[in-house]
Amino acid sequence: MKNINVAMNGLGSVHKTLSGILKDKQLVLKEKYDIGFNVVMISDSSGVAVNNNGFNMVEVIAHKNSGGRVSGLSEYQDKSFLDILSDTNVDLVWEASPVDFDTGGEALEIARDALNRGISVVLANKGPVVKAHGELKALSNNSGAGFKYSATVCGGLPILNIGERDMIAGDVSEFSGVFNGTCNFILDVLKNGVAFDAAVKEAQNVGAAEADPSLDIDGWDTAFKLLIIANHVMNARITLDDISVKGIMSITPEMIRAEESQGNTIKLVASFDGSTYKVEPTVVAKDTFIGSCTGWEMGIEIHSDLYGIMYHKLYEKEPVPTAASMLRDAVNIFS
Repeated sequence: MKNINVAMNGLGSVHKTLSGILKDKQLVLKEKYDIGFNVVMISDSSGVAVNNNGFNMVEVIAHKNSGGRVSGLSEYQDKSFLDILSDTNVDLVWEASPVDFDTGGEALEIARDALNRGISVVLANKGPVVKAHGELKALSNNSGAGFKYSATVCGGLPILNIGERDMIAGDVSEFSGVFNGTCNFILDVLKNGVAFDAAVKEAQNVGAAEADPSLDIDGWDTAFKLLIIANHVMNARITLDDISVKGIMSITPEMIRAEESQGNTIKLVASFDGSTYKVEPTVVAKDTFIGSCTGWEMGIEIHSDLYGIMYHKLYEKEPVPTAASMLRDAVNIFS
């Protein structure tokens, strides 16, 4: 059996959930894929800890859930993640730290360093892919290290895998999708006559929106996902400057109710029409695929020359599918 030594950067909800999946699916991973994962490095905002024999992640997560931090563990080391990575036997970095879209943050530096060393990288963090997709792919190709990031686009929905592995020789002529659950939730609340600020507050109360929801409601999170899809699936080599972005703040309950009376709805849609990329609130018929993506659902409609028109949808309210996507990527790299 292949035993993969893992460094886990970030111990938020995604990696906590992933740790539970590793425990629950340990036998399946061994019997079906002949693989096991041994977490030897962990980090949170307080620092890094190392256990060359592998952490008991059930105990680590219990420590975190009780208010503890990595710096409070006996295995804590007063060094940076990159310094420790260079001195530790690691095969894979799982990266799910907070996103920095301005620079890519520490996650980008970790991805660069790991790939350059021949250490595979799996991301749930969109920052490095948005800022340096081409560079990181080149590093991966040069070193032979695996580099995957399917969790960065709509969690468990395997959009990137479908485009990369399941549409061989096909050309995508157009696609459109609903990629942001927060905006979808807010638009559904607006439909009930709730004012925009109150709708955002409700989304925050149920955990659908961050304390600062601007990246979601201004359309940028959707644009980031559109960028990743275009560059990964279509090798478009575009930047954010190539995407027209408009958020949902101008949408009112009256606008939605007016469309509802006509059998329509309003969605924040990301699209490629064959020449342009854009994110904008769009009136769509409720009986279309995009119109059917409601609440916690995300989906994409893909038109291609060889594979016809495909429709893919995911209901994702919890981090389980996103965490599972990180495991999926790792298994695909090493199996």
